[in-house]
Amino acid sequence: MWPLWDLITEEHVAMVVAGELDYATMHHRRTECFLAEMGVLAAAEDVADFERRRRELLARSFRLFEDVLPCLDWLRAAGVLIAAVTNASGVHQRRKIADLGLASYFDHVAIAGELGVAKPHPVMFHSVCHAAGCAPADAVHVGDKLDTDAIGAHNAGLGAVWLDRDATGHTVPDGVHAIRGLDELPELLVSEFASVGVPAQRALGTPAVRLGKAVL
Repeated sequence: MWPLWDLITEEHVAMVVAGELDYATMHHRRTECFLAEMGVLAAAEDVADFERRRRELLARSFRLFEDVLPCLDWLRAAGVLIAAVTNASGVHQRRKIADLGLASYFDHVAIAGELGVAKPHPVMFHSVCHAAGCAPADAVHVGDKLDTDAIGAHNAGLGAVWLDRDATGHTVPDGVHAIRGLDELPELLVSEFASVGVPAQRALGTPAVRLGKAVL
C-alpha cells in the first residue's frame, strides 16, 4: 500500500504547490483518493475520521533512526550548516522536527507549500542555497527518494546523496552517490564533497548541508 500512498501524496502535494488546494483540503482528498483506490468508497465524515486517526497514530509512532543524532552532531562539529527541505506541510513538519528534538540542529527549514515550488524543481534547491548563502555547487542534498531528492538535487547542480536504507538495488545515475545509512555520510562528505567545507581531519570518528557550505 505504501507505494500507492506515496504516489497519491506526490500528486496532491503538487496541487498544493500549484495553488490549487490548501493543505487541509489536500489531506482530506488524498485520503479519499487512497481509500477509493483500495476499493473503499467512504462518506466524507468517515474519510475525515480515517485521516484524523491516521495522523494521531503517525504522530505517536515517529522514531529517529539510531544514526541520525550522531550524524547531525558530527556535521555541527564540522561547522556544516544544516537545512531541512521538505515537500510536506509546514505546520506538520515543524511540529515533527520539534517533537523529535531536532529543531536546534537546523539553520534553515524550507517548506514547499510556503515557497510555491517543490522538489525536484531546481528552484526549490536554489532557494535554499540562496537562503544559506552558498552556491549550489557548495551544497549537498541528502534524501531518501531517488527521483525527487537525489536526481532532483543533481540536476539542480548540488551534490546528491541518496539514502537507500532498504538497498533497493535501483541503478544510480552518474553523479549521484548512494549510502545505506547516515553513518556513512561523514566519510562520503570528506572523500567526495570537499567543497562543502568538511575538514579532512574530521573524517568519521551523520540529514543536512553546509550552505556557505551546507548539507540539505
